[in-house]
This record gives sequence, C-alpha cells and structure tokens, in this order.
Amino acid sequence: MTLPRQRGLTEQAADAAIDSACRLLRLPSIRNEFSDIAERALKDQMSYRGFLAELLMAECDDRSRRRSERRIKAAGFPREKSLRAFDFDANPNIDAATIHTLASCEWIKKSQPLCLIGDSGTGKSHMLIALGTEAAIKGYRVRYTLATKLVNELVEAADEKQLNKTIARYGRVDLLCIDELGYMELDRHGAELLFQVLTEREEKNSVAIASNESFGGWTKTFTDPRLCAAIVDRLTFNGTIIETGTDSYRLASTRARAEQPAKAG
Repeated sequence: MTLPRQRGLTEQAADAAIDSACRLLRLPSIRNEFSDIAERALKDQMSYRGFLAELLMAECDDRSRRRSERRIKAAGFPREKSLRAFDFDANPNIDAATIHTLASCEWIKKSQPLCLIGDSGTGKSHMLIALGTEAAIKGYRVRYTLATKLVNELVEAADEKQLNKTIARYGRVDLLCIDELGYMELDRHGAELLFQVLTEREEKNSVAIASNESFGGWTKTFTDPRLCAAIVDRLTFNGTIIETGTDSYRLASTRARAEQPAKAG
C-alpha cells in the first residue's frame, strides 16, 4: 500500500494522511497524540527537529509502558502490589534502604537469590510481588507461583512425560517468585521435582521466595534432611535474606480499625 503524497495539504487532509500513515506504520501513540503535540510545538515555537523528537519519544515511551504491562501480566501476580504502597514504618524489620537497593534489580542481573522469611501478615508477599513488578518494569521476564501450585504442575508434567519441557520453561525466566514455601509438607517426589527447578536455575537466573518458616523449620516441608539442606543451599548462596519478623501488620491494622469506633464513642 502506497499513500498518495501531495503538497499544500489542508489541515483536515494532513490529519487524515497522518492518521493513515500511523495506522500503516503501527504508531498508535503518535496517531493519538500528534494533534496535541503539534499544538504545543506551535505554542512553544518548537523547531521541526524538536517536534519530530517529541513525536518519536511519545511513541517510544508508550511502547515501553505497554511492554512493561505485558511483562507484569505474564508474570501471573495474584494482585497488584507496589513498593510505594508499603508502610515501612509499620514493620521496622524491613529496611527501606535495602528494599530500594533490591528494586534496582542488580541482584537479578547477577542471578542471585532472595529469601523473605517471616510470619503471616508481615509483608513477605507484598515485597515479593512488588520487587517482581519492579523487575518486570525494568525489562526482566518474571514468573510468580505458589510453591504448592508449582509442585503440582511439576508432578502432572512428570506424569504426562512433559517434565523436561516444564522445567525448561521455568528455567528461562529471569526471576522466579515462589510464594508460601513452607506452608505445606511436600512428599519426597514433589520436593525432588522442586529441587530440579532450583538446580536448573542455579547461578543462571534468580529465585525469590517467601516463607513463613525459618530455614530450621523447613524439615517439616522437605522431610529428607539432605534434600532440605541442598534446597536451602541453593536458595541462600550469594543471596539476600530478609527476616520480616513475627508481628502481623494486617492483624495490627485490623485491631486499630476495630478500636477506632470505640474511641470515637
């Protein structure tokens, strides 16, 4: 398809030509914003080069935003969580400076692990999802899953002779976020399959986990002591361990809300 080219187009004809060209070239942001940018350029007496730069940057920025949104969606997070929304004052066990350093994603670039350990309601899952979201925004491929869901998927894949394919799929993402590790006991077969995923990723891609059990209590989840030790080793070597504590932020918030009407009365 070739668009007709004419000199001295009317404003309406120029708008129609720009719209058609943007559709053909798949430039939706320029198509949607060129009129507003053109008005700003005229008002600010922008040069032709400056106007062209504004148009192209608008398209690039919007494409970057859409790519980030696709990566966040592909990660499979169960809900939206951000670092900005986390109340660091409510849990002094979580150091804001450490978390914001992790948000730079240098640890993912170095294929290092991250462990968030603490009781329910202390912010583990919030941190896991928020840091995973930061990684997706910065261009990393991220996958979130519950530990039991991952193990069940691996067991089904083994039964269907698809285990290698499934392990390879989990091995390719830059960051694998495993939530609720330690909540349920795993049989030896399930634990061995999870170990294979961790081995596949060892020193090649990062793993971040959230667990309500200290490492000493993982023998309840991984009943084979040697296998348990090997898994802990893979999740901690050259990694960052953050202990989120035992005081539930959610419980404290619930109690505070419950007390407010009583105080008001």
